[in-house]
Amino acid sequence: MQWRGRRGSRNVEDRRSMGGAGVGGIGIVGTLVVLAVGWFLGIDISPLVGGMQDGGSGQPRELSQEDQQIGQFVSVVLADTEEVWARILPEQTGVQYVDPQLVMFSGSVASACGGASAAMGPFYCPNDRKIYLDTDFFRTMQTKMGAGGDFAYAYVVAHEVGHHVQNVLGILGQSMKARQQSSKTDANYISVLTELQADCFAGIWARGAHDQFGSIEQGDIEEAINAASAVGDDALMRNAGRTPMPDSFTHGSSQDRMDWFMRGFQSGQLGQCDTFKAAGL
Repeated sequence: MQWRGRRGSRNVEDRRSMGGAGVGGIGIVGTLVVLAVGWFLGIDISPLVGGMQDGGSGQPRELSQEDQQIGQFVSVVLADTEEVWARILPEQTGVQYVDPQLVMFSGSVASACGGASAAMGPFYCPNDRKIYLDTDFFRTMQTKMGAGGDFAYAYVVAHEVGHHVQNVLGILGQSMKARQQSSKTDANYISVLTELQADCFAGIWARGAHDQFGSIEQGDIEEAINAASAVGDDALMRNAGRTPMPDSFTHGSSQDRMDWFMRGFQSGQLGQCDTFKAAGL
C-alpha cells in the first residue's frame, strides 16, 4: 500500500504514551464481563488472550520510532476511509457521512462503552462513535496469526470503520436490539451477520481507495484476505487449541469473512453487503 507522504486524519487521538492509566487497572476478568455484555464490536482475539497485555502497567512510556511510524500509517488509512465514505455514502444512500474518531492506546483504555484491555483486539464503541486500537495488535497479527503486511493492518481499521458506517445508517442499533431480544444462539448469529457486513464494507473501502487514490499495490488484496481468514472464529479457536463450534461463532468463519470482503471489493456497492437479507432476515 502506498501511504508514505500522504495526508493523515485529524480525527486521531494517540493515548499510547499514557500506558494503561485511563482504565484503573482493568484486568482479564473485567474484559470478559465487557465481552459478555456485547457492546463492543471488534475483532475478538480472546482465544489468544495470553498473547497480549492484560491492562498494562499504567506507566507513561516513550513512543519508539516504529510506534510513531505505525501511528502515521493508521492516520493515513483513516483519512482514506474518510474520503471514500464521504463520497460513497451520499451517492448510494443519500446519507451524509460523519467521520469517526480513532483512539490509539496501549494496554488498556476507557471508552463510553466501558473499560477494555488490549486482549479484546480493536473495537468500535457506538456510544461515542470512536474506534479503539492498541497498535500492538498488528504485531500479534504477524507473529501469532500469520497475517502481517500493511494492507492487512489497513483491513483491520477499515473493518472497524465499517461498524461506524453501520452506526451512521442505523443498522447497528437495529442489530444490537435484535440481539438483546434473542436467544444466545440467535444473538450469536446476528453478531456474525453484523461482522460480515463490516467485512463487506471494508471491501467497498478497498475498492474505493484503489479507484480514488491508486494506493493499492500488487499483493495488497491478498494480505487483506489473509487477515480476514486469520480472524475467522474457526481459525482463532484452532489457534487457541479449541475445536470450532459454529453455534458459538460471533464474527464468522474464515471462509465467510474472506467471501464477504471480496464481495464488497468486487461490487463496490452497499446493496451487495446486506448480510441480513442474504440470510433471509
